[in-house]
Amino acid sequence: MSSTGPTTSAPSATAPTALPGARRAVYLKQLHKWHWISSAICLMAMLLFSFTGFTLNHAAHIEAKPEVTRLKASLPEPLRVQLERYAASHADAEVPLPSEIADWANASFPVDVRGKRAEWSEEDAYIALPRPGGDAWLRIAADGAAEYESTSRGWISWLNDMHKGRNTGTVWSWFIDIFAIACVIFCLTGFLILKYHAANRPSTWPVIGFGIVLPAVIALLFVH
Repeated sequence: MSSTGPTTSAPSATAPTALPGARRAVYLKQLHKWHWISSAICLMAMLLFSFTGFTLNHAAHIEAKPEVTRLKASLPEPLRVQLERYAASHADAEVPLPSEIADWANASFPVDVRGKRAEWSEEDAYIALPRPGGDAWLRIAADGAAEYESTSRGWISWLNDMHKGRNTGTVWSWFIDIFAIACVIFCLTGFLILKYHAANRPSTWPVIGFGIVLPAVIALLFVH
């Protein structure tokens, strides 16, 4: 007499590992994650660049009253002799001021000229000090007369120059690059999210098409 125990069936080798709907949900979840992360990174910078885009577009209508500051000082005699010798040996060159003269300039004027290139001639040393929203320069003549001039065009001009990356330095340039990459991620993830919801939102593709065509039409018809 033979006994038969309970039988078990082997799992089908063709059973799917994940349903298509589950994969779609995971993919959509990742898109939403990258979308909100990029939007959080872009938030403040996008508000700033939107505002300065408006001010740049209307720069001719926004009045700016430059404020000019002029200061003068005299180089001590030992440093004057050093400057005169240095100018004679570095005429038509662009090298920084000697450290002692740079320290004196930093103490005498609201500047930091250490390591900044100076344009040398036999008569003087000239240092351009451009900055966002204004300009400045320092000139030290061979006879020891030093003159500093600073021009400020206001905070809107400062924001506009920050928008353009004008005289803002390497770190701000890196920030603009990172912000641009974050904006690209924000736009692409938003587009893919719209694509996934387009079946339930019939106006999605017409609105996207309008956003693509409108700037092209304006550029072709009205920009000369």
